[in-house]
Amino acid sequence: MPLRPLLGAASCAALLLLGAAAAAPSAVAAPAEYVTVDAKGRIAADGTVTLTLTGTYRCVGGTGPVFVSSSVNQSTPHVSYGIGGTAAVCDGAEHRWENSGKAPQDALKAGAAKVEATLMELRGSGILVIPVPHAVSHHDVTLAAAA
Repeated sequence: MPLRPLLGAASCAALLLLGAAAAAPSAVAAPAEYVTVDAKGRIAADGTVTLTLTGTYRCVGGTGPVFVSSSVNQSTPHVSYGIGGTAAVCDGAEHRWENSGKAPQDALKAGAAKVEATLMELRGSGILVIPVPHAVSHHDVTLAAAA
């Protein structure tokens, strides 16, 4: 059999398969693990720079303890302040988290800020503890004085 008709038939078959695959509906699955931050953070009304951040997370499995950590930066782009940590339950369900912590005096004020939230597992490996991220997200939030 000549080669040219054989190549043409193979090309047509490939195009038909690609067209069928492109036309097939694709389901978009929800991410298995994620962490979110609520749009508003609270600064304590007592004059201290105590900040509270909240959000949701979802994680599955893990061989070591898992935590939700958060950090915030506002006026200096390369300086972030860690704001607490919360133990996470990795059972596949969505859970709420809340972290509170203090920043240096005059470091944060009411207004726009950037928050990074991380869902981090501390996995044992021999005598070492290895940090294994499950999810990381960055959010723009508004810091407001608590009433």
